Amino acid sequence: MKTVFQHIEHIHGKPHHIRKQVAFSAAFAVAALIGLSWLVTSTASGAFALTESSFADASGQGVEVVDAKSPNQNLAGAAAAFSDEASAPARIEIVDTAPASGKKAEPTVIPF
Repeated sequence: MKTVFQHIEHIHGKPHHIRKQVAFSAAFAVAALIGLSWLVTSTASGAFALTESSFADASGQGVEVVDAKSPNQNLAGAAAAFSDEASAPARIEIVDTAPASGKKAEPTVIPF
């Protein structure tokens, strides 16, 4: 059986296209081995597992609607910060309820 150094010396005697093919094959094999080990490790640890359908369901938070036209509109952030679920991560969803204006937007022209 040949040692690694004897095999390398044998490859040195081959034409350039054979040496290039051996080099790319070895690089592909090493990359495939690394990718396969990453995939097996990630699958075994449950990194790809999907348990809930949305972020709100996963965090256990409901949707809180704060009317921006109320007299206390500047307190919307404070109301969200001091909700009942203070231990859960904060989430603010802004919903625009203003009617669309009748004015049409003009197309943008970009000269070249």
